[in-house]
Amino acid sequence: MSEVTPRYAQTVPRPRSESARQSVLAAMRRALSVDGYDAVTIEGLAAEAGVSKQTIYRWWPSKAAILGESLLEGELPGGDVAPPFSADLAADLRGWFATAAEHLSRTENVELARALIAVTATDPALGAALNHRFADPIVSWIVARILRAQEEGAVRADADPAAVADQFLAATSYAALLGRPLSAARVDALVDLVMRGIAPG
Repeated sequence: MSEVTPRYAQTVPRPRSESARQSVLAAMRRALSVDGYDAVTIEGLAAEAGVSKQTIYRWWPSKAAILGESLLEGELPGGDVAPPFSADLAADLRGWFATAAEHLSRTENVELARALIAVTATDPALGAALNHRFADPIVSWIVARILRAQEEGAVRADADPAAVADQFLAATSYAALLGRPLSAARVDALVDLVMRGIAPG
């Protein structure tokens, strides 16, 4: 009498090989920095990582999911964009923009920013998780600096620090999306505009 394989044994997914998983995530990071997110393909990742396409599709539903996992687990480039506070709010804001501009002058970081925008458009939940991790340190720094300025009377009490942070993130994201560097003149114009908007009456 032949042995019958239980039905449940045929549907239990295979556990992921950690070494293969890390190879795929590393392949995604390399491909992103070299070719950009739009050029990344499952076939290319499989070849680079030395695994089959079927393995990748079994573990991840899309290339966006692979990107999300690789970034959530990996080191965040530009996560240290937080210059020290000085006595001059405008100078501090210009310093932040200068650091961000230098960060966005590197091709791999521009591609990363563009990939985040693309992932957010196709997978809102994953995009929210990624932007939460990437943006939170930036927002925290800007909010803390504006709050300090409010305590010193250099900023209107009713100014919303989070709204100021949103403007800074929007400016840098737009620059990355267009591939247009943030020039010193543009940074000065942006900071001057913000300062006029939040200055005490």
